[in-house]
Amino acid sequence: MERQNYRKHVISVLVENRPGALARIIELFSSRGYNIESLNVGHTEDPTMSRLTMVAKGDEHTIEQIVKQLRRLIDVFKVRDLTDKKKLDRELLIVRVNTENERKREEVKRLVDIFGAQIVDVSHDTYTVELTGDEEQVDAFIELIKPLGIREMARTGRVAMVRALQGDTFGGGG
Repeated sequence: MERQNYRKHVISVLVENRPGALARIIELFSSRGYNIESLNVGHTEDPTMSRLTMVAKGDEHTIEQIVKQLRRLIDVFKVRDLTDKKKLDRELLIVRVNTENERKREEVKRLVDIFGAQIVDVSHDTYTVELTGDEEQVDAFIELIKPLGIREMARTGRVAMVRALQGDTFGGGG
């Protein structure tokens, strides 16, 4: 398999809310040597279901195998590779940044304004910033804020949905 064909795939899984459902999905990945780069799980509009959004890296064959294996799991209702779909795709970043002097405070405020982020907590020598955006936006913000001194950082995995205007929503097929 050629490494150059490896790319990140965004896979959305609709799964029943049952004890052990997530563990079975994780076991599937680990037992076959697949790596999950990010994983986000949350409730849907139906309280009996959860949506998992995961990012996995691989070639087309590997991702096809992942999707097939996921579909075989008893708790899994639907699986979609959203990679080449028109989609909404977001991550959440919360980052605590050093602001021990006026220059750093002003630079953080400038970057917050440019990126449409928010300062959500202030201490004597730090600002805590919240940013929601696509992966590239979050990565760019981190790179620009890093020289100021990141004290602590938490970042979610991606959440994604197919755009409704595409006429290809999750509810419309497996």
